[in-house]
Amino acid sequence: MKKRCPNCHLIHFPHSTECVRCRSGLIEVSTLQTDGAIKPSMKSNLIRRAAICAVVCFAALLGFYLSMVFTSASLKYDEKKQIQSAIKILDEKGFAGEVFLLKYLTSFRGNDNWLNASTKTENAYAATNFPFEIMTIYPDFFTYSTDDVERAAILLHEARHLKGADEKEAYEFVWRNRHKLGWTKEFYEHSIVWQNVRKQTKEFAPNLFVCGSNEIGDCTE
Repeated sequence: MKKRCPNCHLIHFPHSTECVRCRSGLIEVSTLQTDGAIKPSMKSNLIRRAAICAVVCFAALLGFYLSMVFTSASLKYDEKKQIQSAIKILDEKGFAGEVFLLKYLTSFRGNDNWLNASTKTENAYAATNFPFEIMTIYPDFFTYSTDDVERAAILLHEARHLKGADEKEAYEFVWRNRHKLGWTKEFYEHSIVWQNVRKQTKEFAPNLFVCGSNEIGDCTE
């Protein structure tokens, strides 16, 4: 126990009877209680600060995500049905990882959010916002795709972006798996989507089309 002056709050030794500063009477105080109230442990401070930082970061990310969702429109009913049919094909063909992302984690939007609008890509079928798992479906996706298989091919490409893949990885993955998907030259050679994707695959993954002395072939055939 120590003694404290109630007037000027100066701490004294236990045997003191009056304040050496203002001569007021002293009161006894608990050193243990005083130290505990005034000096919280460093561990508690660090935990509290870490928790506050985590809450602030989560709130910022949530606000950013919601801003992209609310600045874009949802798909129409018939467009959603076409998306679901394309995802079903991917599921039947064994693309389980991509299907899980598309079915349960992806928010499909019908036009550009504020972020996409600032960096719009011309002649795109779709665009993704990684790691927020937002996919924007453009009108060309429905206009130029001939059937659900082609729409599945486009979604497969975008699903790779949802996993963090760049353009080269996404184009190469789809092109190498087109036979597994059933999207082959035999049936889709004259499709606009086929021709565009083949052209862009050659630009981003030229290694698939350089086979020894034949520089215009397809190494995956």
